[in-house]
Amino acid sequence: MKLHREFQYIYRKGKDTHSSSVVLFFLPANGIHKVGFTATKKIGNAVKRNRAKRRLRALFLEFSHLLKDGTYIFVAKQTISETTHQKLKNDFEKVLNRSNAINKELK
Repeated sequence: MKLHREFQYIYRKGKDTHSSSVVLFFLPANGIHKVGFTATKKIGNAVKRNRAKRRLRALFLEFSHLLKDGTYIFVAKQTISETTHQKLKNDFEKVLNRSNAINKELK
C-alpha cells in the first residue's frame, strides 16, 4: 500500500488493536492481501523510523503464512526503538490475536 487515501480508508473502516509497541489496523477482505507499515516522526529521525518499519516487516513475514485475507496496517509506537525482539514479537502476536487476523486452523 502506498496511497494516502488507502491508508485513510483502513484507518476509518478497519478494526484497531493496540499494544505497548505496535498498533494494528485490520480490515478483512476475501482474496485481498495488502499490508502497510508506518512510523511517525515521534519515533525519531529517518534512520530510527526506517529501522522500526524493517522490524515490523520482518515480523510480518514470520507470521504471514498464518494470516487471514485482508488489509493490514502496522503503526510503530515510540517505545519500539527500546523494545527487545522477543517483547516486540509478543506484542505483534498479541495484536494479531486480538484482531482475529490469525487463522486458528493453520496454527
